[in-house]
Amino acid sequence: MTNQQNISQKQYQDKSDAYLKSQVHAQGAEFEKMRQCIQAHQFKQILDLGCGGGHVSYQVADLTERTIAYDVTPEMLSVVEKEAQQRGLTQIQTQLGMAEKLPFADASFDCVISRYSAHHWQHVGQAMQEIYRILAHNGKVILVDILGNAQPALDTFLQTIEMIRDPSHVRDYSLSEWMHFAEYSGFRVEQMQKQSLSLDFESWVSRMKTPENQVKTIRALQASVADNVKDYFHIQKDGSFQTEVMYLVLSKAA
Repeated sequence: MTNQQNISQKQYQDKSDAYLKSQVHAQGAEFEKMRQCIQAHQFKQILDLGCGGGHVSYQVADLTERTIAYDVTPEMLSVVEKEAQQRGLTQIQTQLGMAEKLPFADASFDCVISRYSAHHWQHVGQAMQEIYRILAHNGKVILVDILGNAQPALDTFLQTIEMIRDPSHVRDYSLSEWMHFAEYSGFRVEQMQKQSLSLDFESWVSRMKTPENQVKTIRALQASVADNVKDYFHIQKDGSFQTEVMYLVLSKAA
């Protein structure tokens, strides 16, 4: 039986190097915000949840005693281990598993960070409850992900091209959905900012090794949608576009 975990593992098993080298994943204004948060609260035990190529771990590990790079794909973790060794980041350890079932003791992390991962999770509500469980009192959660939209035309377009490009995509959640996940799980919303992410079309589909027929379908959709959709996503002649990204900080006060 094929489930979402199987699809994710299959999709990313031969793409770890591409994600390690991806400039979209290696760069971002959010990294400095993460570092400032960790330094301000002197967090020492960090979980990089859905680590992918490990860029969050590389950015924050030097501030910590232990940073766990956690992912569902063994090949990603292998790349992270090698890169951490090359960079001399002995604080980084790796762990295989799903977001919905975290193999860690209660209150074992000061801070949980997840960047561009949640849109692959099978059940965000369950994952958020697990994050709450493993987070220490007064700990923080930092979530960075592409935002869905409350307007159906915009949201349908985004979800459609995401899944055509990558079948392991589940959903880019809207801001209101994220507020529900956070508050239902017991978190207090501490900070929310929006950022813009520019995506070069060729590298976006090449990184995922999207088949040519699916690339053509995405381009056809980009060409055929209404002008307000084209304008919202700043769709360019070569297919490059922009999306909104959420930077969300949650706190556990109890």
